[in-house]
Amino acid sequence: MNRLLLTLTIAGTVVSLLLSNPAAGQIVPPAKKAARVEIIQGPALEVAHDDLAIIRWTTTNPGGTDDHFAVVYYGTDPEDLSQMAKSPIRLNRNHPEMIFRVRMVGLKPQTTYYYKVTSTESDGQSDGVESSVNQFTTPAPGERIVAYPPQPARPKERELTPP
Repeated sequence: MNRLLLTLTIAGTVVSLLLSNPAAGQIVPPAKKAARVEIIQGPALEVAHDDLAIIRWTTTNPGGTDDHFAVVYYGTDPEDLSQMAKSPIRLNRNHPEMIFRVRMVGLKPQTTYYYKVTSTESDGQSDGVESSVNQFTTPAPGERIVAYPPQPARPKERELTPP
């Protein structure tokens, strides 16, 4: 009996919320697709360990559907970028720019990788932007590279001289 009462209460609350906010129950159409999308920062290595790396870049907002993918094509030969990593991203229609980040896993330590980036809508349709080929080298086992945010230089330690 208590279960039935709880179910009815929850259902009533949901209906009440939907009726008080009609937009909550509506499907919002896709935003207007941008005429031209540009990469305005990057792409660049954000962080790397011996077996993974994160690539980051910023574009103008591509518009279209809210669900997109950030995509990196990569490999150890700049002429053969046959490996792919991608990450889902949800666009914010109110922001003029989008930050994309992709995690690449299964990398080999102390290996140079070449890559290029792009982005697509959830249906695979390209946003019409692609970077040139870039590169990074993974660190040795147990080490890491942190390239973003930029790390401040460490102050030199002063030698203490006896008085």
